[in-house]
Amino acid sequence: MSLGGQRPKPVARQIAEGDPAKRGPNKLKALLAAEPRTTSGTPACPRHLKGRARAAWKVWSEELEIMNLDKRPDAQALEGACVNYARAVDADIEVDRSGIVLEESIIADNGERIVLKSRVNPAVTVSNAAWRQLRLFCGEFGFTPVSRTRITMEKRADPAEDLAKLLTAPRAKRDPQVN
Repeated sequence: MSLGGQRPKPVARQIAEGDPAKRGPNKLKALLAAEPRTTSGTPACPRHLKGRARAAWKVWSEELEIMNLDKRPDAQALEGACVNYARAVDADIEVDRSGIVLEESIIADNGERIVLKSRVNPAVTVSNAAWRQLRLFCGEFGFTPVSRTRITMEKRADPAEDLAKLLTAPRAKRDPQVN
């Protein structure tokens, strides 16, 4: 049960952010070693995702792979992000088409128009909720500018680059007193 405050971050993210809580690298490494391992690789896009949601899946799954954050158990969360993105855009298109405010005529029993009633387009509520949900999903995956600034990824070592550096380095001079 949470009493407010921020949700705990995954240990890998804490390490990537440079140990913001100052818990110590050894403690974080021990916690990371104790975490359950997940299978890498995002599964294929779910068949029911169409249009914008499918396009978002393609872009985001590729980005997760580049960031080395593509994990099979996260597929459903990624699906939620894609669905909310498509829903938000569809709602915005509906608002653009019909307007933020809808006007309705109230007709009396005798067929005479009595009042013109105005109300907020329900698509505005859908849009706001979907964008809010999407922002939460994107923050979890490091897809927002702020969440990316909190994560620093170590560059993967290129063995060929290391070998080339070793071979092109000047030779160390031997100390004549050492046999």
